[in-house]
Amino acid sequence: MSGDGAGDGWGERFLEELIAQAHTATPMDLPALVNRCAEAFGLKEIVIYLTDLQQRRLVPLTEGMPPLDIDASLAGWCYRTVSLRMEELETGALCVWLPVVDGAERLGVVGVRSASMNARRLRRCRMLAGILAMAITSKRAYSDSFARRARTEPMQLPAEMLRTFLPPRTIGNTHVVSTAVLEPAYEIAGDAFDHSLTQSTLHAAILDAMGHNLASGLTTSVALAACRNARRAGAGLLDLVETIDQSLAQWLPDQYCTGILSELDLASGVLSWCNCGHPPPLLIRDRRVVDGALERTAQPPMGLPARFTDDPRTINRTTLQPGDRVLLYTDGVTEARTVSGGEFGMDRFTGSIILATSAGELAAESLRRLIHSILDGNDSDLRDDATLLLIEWWPPEV
Repeated sequence: MSGDGAGDGWGERFLEELIAQAHTATPMDLPALVNRCAEAFGLKEIVIYLTDLQQRRLVPLTEGMPPLDIDASLAGWCYRTVSLRMEELETGALCVWLPVVDGAERLGVVGVRSASMNARRLRRCRMLAGILAMAITSKRAYSDSFARRARTEPMQLPAEMLRTFLPPRTIGNTHVVSTAVLEPAYEIAGDAFDHSLTQSTLHAAILDAMGHNLASGLTTSVALAACRNARRAGAGLLDLVETIDQSLAQWLPDQYCTGILSELDLASGVLSWCNCGHPPPLLIRDRRVVDGALERTAQPPMGLPARFTDDPRTINRTTLQPGDRVLLYTDGVTEARTVSGGEFGMDRFTGSIILATSAGELAAESLRRLIHSILDGNDSDLRDDATLLLIEWWPPEV
């Protein structure tokens, strides 16, 4: 059957069949699968694009098609804004771009070509994009196909190991978003982030292990595992830090790790954090960095508390205002080299934050713009890993 079908009942049955087939399809079967939908729905063609690792290009799953620049294409505009976009092609046909999103994480876009578009077809295209998001998310956990598509160069072993442990790049709901990026994407060794969301709390952490080698990656991996193990057992923030301290002391006694572990109460906006030898978080309010707002006395790095002080660890707290953003970062960001050979520095970093957040874009897009502004301003590779994690909070409606 072709065209719009006999009605919504037919469309629902077809989509139900698509979901069943998607469960058993391999990742690279998806283009053929969705194009059977195109024929049945009276559409000309459907193309799936996924973002590359550094969020610079949209890479098609269909062989032989060119990638699209995220910053210079309508498909990229769809990705950047998570909004539908429609254009008329030279042939007179229409191309509709729809975002492919898993929760708050942007996976890519889908391009739908059709001679015409009506409300029914558009509704089905939206449903198809949702089904694709679920299929891609489930299959990338056990298939290398998507990972190969997302890479533009070989990945070093420490980076491969660490990325295996990382959570999705972006998580969130209507009240909070946490999003992160790591560079250099293919050579990270000691940096990592973690975030997890419950009904009442966002847990977020950023870690930076000593050195830049496989041992650094092992240190961060143990710290991540210890953090999650304690958190999933219901431990509080201080207990999380203590668990990491004990785990590193037991398994990697010659290694240590700086970092910030935090919790955000979604109802009240109270942010609690423990700073273990790390650069302080930055508070972004009304699209400007509030100078010194979250600066507190740093405590010893995790894994070596007894060598620095006998004082117990403490928790810092502050109450966020609606729309506030909190930025966690590693020192590889401010120590990056500029074209002139000097350090990027805190002043340039702050200026880049203001520019990246001034357009009022989604948190994930602001962070993408921020890391690219830092990378594109360098004349060489980063001296160290550079990781950013951005949290945005909005209170629940009363």
